[in-house]
Amino acid sequence: MTRLTRQFRALSDETRLRIIDLLREGERCVCELTDELDVAQSLLSFHLRTLKDADLVSDRRDGRWAYYTLNADAFESLEEFVGGLPSTNLVALTKRCC
Repeated sequence: MTRLTRQFRALSDETRLRIIDLLREGERCVCELTDELDVAQSLLSFHLRTLKDADLVSDRRDGRWAYYTLNADAFESLEEFVGGLPSTNLVALTKRCC
């Protein structure tokens, strides 16, 4: 559960969700992400580190540049977890009383 907790916590930020959305299109250089998101490089590095620590993205170095991609295995695990939640009417489940 610790891994899931870290992943959901990482996904709870709008900037990190925007990064994930950009990475859906494929690998991106950190310079591209900086331009697309219009954020300071230091702030982007913080968000990328959070996503990397949660195992949601991976990086590779090429010279002085870093390139980021989504970790497909991590998103498959999240999909399995969320997909395993009950599909019944959750409101009806919460109205049960003693």
